[in-house]
Amino acid sequence: MPTQSPTQTLLALAGEVALLLWSVQLVTAGVSAALGSRLRALAASGLSSRWRSFLAGLGVTAVLQSSTATALMISSFAGAGLVALPAALAMMLGANVGTTLLVQVVSFDISPAVPVLLLAGYVGMRRLTRIAAHEGAKVVFGLGLMLLALKLMQATMQPVEHSGVLRTLLAALSGDPAVALLLAAVLSFAAHSSLAAILVVMSLATAGAIGPEAIVAMVLGCNLGTAINPLVQARSAGNAAMRVPVGNLANRLAGCALGLLALPLIVKLLAALPLAAAPAAAAFHLAFNLVMAALFLLPLPAIARLLTRFLPEPAPELDPARSRYLDESALATPTIALSNATREVLRMADVVDDMLKTSASAMESDDAGCVAAIRRADDVLDSLYDQIQLYVGAIAHEALSEHDERRLSALLALAINLEHIGDIVEKNLMQMAGKRIRDQRRLPSAALASLCDMHERLRHHLRLAVTVFISQDEATARRLVREKETFRELEREAIEDHLAEMRKGDREALVLSALRLDITRDLKRIEAHIAATVHGLLEHRGLLQATRLLNAAE
Repeated sequence: MPTQSPTQTLLALAGEVALLLWSVQLVTAGVSAALGSRLRALAASGLSSRWRSFLAGLGVTAVLQSSTATALMISSFAGAGLVALPAALAMMLGANVGTTLLVQVVSFDISPAVPVLLLAGYVGMRRLTRIAAHEGAKVVFGLGLMLLALKLMQATMQPVEHSGVLRTLLAALSGDPAVALLLAAVLSFAAHSSLAAILVVMSLATAGAIGPEAIVAMVLGCNLGTAINPLVQARSAGNAAMRVPVGNLANRLAGCALGLLALPLIVKLLAALPLAAAPAAAAFHLAFNLVMAALFLLPLPAIARLLTRFLPEPAPELDPARSRYLDESALATPTIALSNATREVLRMADVVDDMLKTSASAMESDDAGCVAAIRRADDVLDSLYDQIQLYVGAIAHEALSEHDERRLSALLALAINLEHIGDIVEKNLMQMAGKRIRDQRRLPSAALASLCDMHERLRHHLRLAVTVFISQDEATARRLVREKETFRELEREAIEDHLAEMRKGDREALVLSALRLDITRDLKRIEAHIAATVHGLLEHRGLLQATRLLNAAE
């Protein structure tokens, strides 16, 4: 076999690292798709105490093999106030240990299993139709690819011992422990996986490309880099969601500092073990996370207090997703509690109005920021809706009068329909707007004018719906229901125009016409939700027919 040049060796190694990273992502995605809801339920069930949280984090991550995914899950729990911060931090410590377990398995030579795993995974993906079984086969295939990538990397690295250029390059990168640590941290951060980064380090160690000091330093760096990803992901989720990743990063930084200080001692201890270089790296990876868990598990309440002080909750007026008027002390007085809930629902209406205004801009401009803004607004809307539901559910309903019961019913109808409108705008309209922007398509001026007019009508009707909700004005309610006919006519016009484009046969015009028709139908759905907010009032006053059919029979 001809000897490869240093450039060819580096290119081959880069391709094999890419294969390794992809295989790790394949395993993680497969496990998440097959067991995602169960893993989330397991995580939530274990958050009652620090010790149970630690074990839950360990178990979830041992299966998922992604401490980053677990960290994002925990941060969402903590950000929503569903779990105490010490328990969330304990779960993160467990996650750090859980992600080391698969490393222990692959640190030994199990290459004979590669063809079996690849064949079984491929056949399973081709033959199995049930989602859980299909995704399980994908996991098996991913494990086979992971082991294959490791085997290829080890074969590629063998000539390093005889290549002065490559040995000099690797020595320059890993000769200084601090440089080796930072190099591994960058690799782990870029890969979003400490598992993949550790496997790369183990391959380098097996080939003799790096010494014992560099092995220890790079394992430390792998643990540091993977702690940065959750922090980046949670940076826009608020201070409450930031506390867990910040606490985890502080744990990793402290561990790296201690590891560098004790580097000579750690190297001596590893040298005393009857292990080859790769299993020794895996053993240190496990020992490091166990030691950091043991050091930090007991003082977690004090650490949680420091994080809360360092990352305080913003004032309600600075956080649009937090309720401003849901005073829990008013729950025992239903009339006051209903008034508080009403003010919060009116905030939801303001959010929806802004979403409709931004949606119109997204239809006529190429600004992808409009799509992102609506997604953020929908998150705010969902948060307010959830808080209102919990608040209304806690009201002393047995003390409500008949009039207050009707008010409560109207309030919930408005809140539910506003939340549905937000979903239509975010999930349907913005999906189409984003695709239009990516494909660099622009709607014809006549179609665009019609859609903008429909948006303005919806905003006006939304204000009328709020007026009916507050004033119980019957005439305005009747007008809102009648306005649905206008949107039916607009839909008919869009259908007729689309049929005309179909007859012309212009493919590009047909695509734009279909886009206009889809948008029109979604705007009509929004109008139906707005009209539905006044149905309760009209039904109570006997002004709404049960069906639009003539001579309806049972």
